[in-house]
Amino acid sequence: MASVTLDGVTKVFQDESGDIVAVDDLNLEIRDGEFLVLVGPSGCGKSTTLRMVAGLETPTEGTIHLGNRPITNLTPQERDIAMVFQSYALYPHMTVRGNMSFGLEESTDLSDAEIREQVEDAAELLDIDNLLDRQPGELSGGQQQRVALGRAIVREPEAFLLDEPLANLDAKLRAEMRTELQQLQENLGTTTIYVTHDQTEAMTMSDRIAVLNDGELQQVGTPLECYHRPNNQFVAGFIGEPSMNFLPVTLEDGTLVGEHFEYSLSEDVRADLDGHSELIFGIRPEDIDIVDSPTGAHEFPATVGVVEPQGDENTVHLAFEGQDRTESELTATIGGMRSAEEGASVGIELPENAIHVFDAETGNALHNRSLQDVESDQPLRGAEPA
Repeated sequence: MASVTLDGVTKVFQDESGDIVAVDDLNLEIRDGEFLVLVGPSGCGKSTTLRMVAGLETPTEGTIHLGNRPITNLTPQERDIAMVFQSYALYPHMTVRGNMSFGLEESTDLSDAEIREQVEDAAELLDIDNLLDRQPGELSGGQQQRVALGRAIVREPEAFLLDEPLANLDAKLRAEMRTELQQLQENLGTTTIYVTHDQTEAMTMSDRIAVLNDGELQQVGTPLECYHRPNNQFVAGFIGEPSMNFLPVTLEDGTLVGEHFEYSLSEDVRADLDGHSELIFGIRPEDIDIVDSPTGAHEFPATVGVVEPQGDENTVHLAFEGQDRTESELTATIGGMRSAEEGASVGIELPENAIHVFDAETGNALHNRSLQDVESDQPLRGAEPA
């Protein structure tokens, strides 16, 4: 096992229109034994980054280290890294045993008996030991995914690279495999870089998340840090489903003034804004509470628009009073047992301890909610007080 360090890594592709910067000056350290998820929209550079670590692409600039060893100019087979592709890339004419043993036969001096033992141990770990004599065409998607993982595991590499390995599975199987992959990585303790565009996978699987956009690193942090304390509006909007609500506002005499609401700020929050006046007000859907009627300083009259029931919760689209409800500005998430009827007049509470404020010009976060507030508001059941 080893850390993976990318220092000033840039990748530029060229086509008829000129230079295309896929990855721009990326500085990132994946710690020894860490499960780090690279997440971002399609085309943000995450798969290109993974391919550069694997040796399938050469950086235009910058260096890559595996532990203390520079690997920037090494061939893939010299790097001691194993990669699992989205397509699984299994040899259709080989059995499961043949697929899992092929890499060892080609790149090591292990005896047939030693290879057989490593393959069978990995197959047992992945619960596919009864499938070793089958061919890929006889397997389900989940089983093929396990074979692809097994082919990587038997090599006992310094690091695993996984490029959207769950993308071809149905929703139920994806959820199951997320849990299995987490458990597997914890058992093996191997440094893992996992690429996905699915922020749910990023939140539920990672030790840390690295968020990319347009080839640039936006933030590296734990799932909770990226969720509750985003560096900028992009991270705030990308992490979380439904997405954070964003409303353009102007700071006037200590009050945020929007098109349909005015929001008074405490002195502490005003201090964070550091004189900026053109701002974006942000609040997550689950932090909006629907009340019978607005009475508090941060409560406002609103009208219910579309309601999306999802069983355990309801997603409610809301419009401020005086606004056409077909142009709803806010999305709230409430419990599935609470009712909300389209067209109903309600009150909405936007608590100040849950708001975020961003600079309208740069998108940088000026004020975020406190992680301490999150932990104190929602203690774990059964936990003893500190």
